[in-house]
Amino acid sequence: MLREDGMIYDDGTTSRLGETHFFMTTTTAYAAGVMNHLEFCAQALWPDLDVQFSSSTDQWAQIAVAGPKSRMILQTLVDEDISDAAFPFLGAKEVSLYGGKLTGRLFRISFSGELAYELAVPAGHGEAIADAIMEAGAPHGICPYGVEALGVMRIEKGHVTHSEINGTVIPSDLGFAKMVSTAKPDFIGKAMLSREGLTAEDRLSLVGVKPLDPATTFKTGSHILSDGAAPSLENDQGYVSSSCYSPNLGSTIGLALVKHGPKRHGEHVTVWNDLKNEYTKAVLCSPVFFDPENGKLHG
Repeated sequence: MLREDGMIYDDGTTSRLGETHFFMTTTTAYAAGVMNHLEFCAQALWPDLDVQFSSSTDQWAQIAVAGPKSRMILQTLVDEDISDAAFPFLGAKEVSLYGGKLTGRLFRISFSGELAYELAVPAGHGEAIADAIMEAGAPHGICPYGVEALGVMRIEKGHVTHSEINGTVIPSDLGFAKMVSTAKPDFIGKAMLSREGLTAEDRLSLVGVKPLDPATTFKTGSHILSDGAAPSLENDQGYVSSSCYSPNLGSTIGLALVKHGPKRHGEHVTVWNDLKNEYTKAVLCSPVFFDPENGKLHG
């Protein structure tokens, strides 16, 4: 979702549950802002459209189940066939649970890069269904995971959050250029995307960054310098937007917004942290560090 100036405002998912029934998710922090934005668009920009919006945040409990055994576990609750052939990646539909005793919504989406689903049930049944999922998954070693673990997995897969969607980026900066329609239909932000500053080749764009020596590390907020360049405003090439220690790679990894980003994969750089006087030799790379073929996602 773009602002009027072409910058990315928020990201989420939109699922079509019926002929005229859509369900939209947003980021947690921007839920109210997106709702206000949609209401403004409906009332002021396109009043001729026959569309109504209703916030259903409080009506649903939505639970993410991720990992190679997530389908096996959920199939014990869900009546319908959720095999890969019957319910492929990015599928969404209403489902019945426990022989029709409860109706929910199932979404095959993943923020972790693993085979994953999100099951939504009426809010009053949320705790009971969460307990049932844990009970069904106990023989398979299921365990709850928190936002820190999710943060590591999303960085390993190059998934962005508002650490990258910081009000200064457009779709092409994050590798989403193909999602921008070049056909005749208009959309919010389309005209402003053609501004000179937003089409410049040296815009900061998304890359991965990892230390040359796995024993060294760097922090979010550190700046990127060309190899051998002295720290200065003129030599500043960008900055690290997210970082973590990756158990899968055995080193610190990060996402960074860097000038000419995707064209510089393989280039050696210095990650500079002036507050700690740290200089870490690193290499720019693809932002997808783990399972680039998406084998786990489509498992």
